[in-house]
Amino acid sequence: MKNDEQPKSDFLFDKVNYKILLIGIAVIALGFILMSGGGSDDPKVWNDEVFSFRRIRLAPTVVLIGFGITIYSIFKKSK
Repeated sequence: MKNDEQPKSDFLFDKVNYKILLIGIAVIALGFILMSGGGSDDPKVWNDEVFSFRRIRLAPTVVLIGFGITIYSIFKKSK
């Protein structure tokens, strides 16, 4: 190996790609946390909280944004 050659990295992506990937995974986890809850302690009692804006619109949108961030981190070019 010559002195002017750079050693080959064993990682598939750069450090920036992994940071973006972890951010995307955290956003996905946040979306699933927003989706949770809304149940009732008594199974005979109906709770309309299951159909709230947070669980029907916001949480799935956050999850899809998280998937978009992770896909971006995979396709981002290395320098």
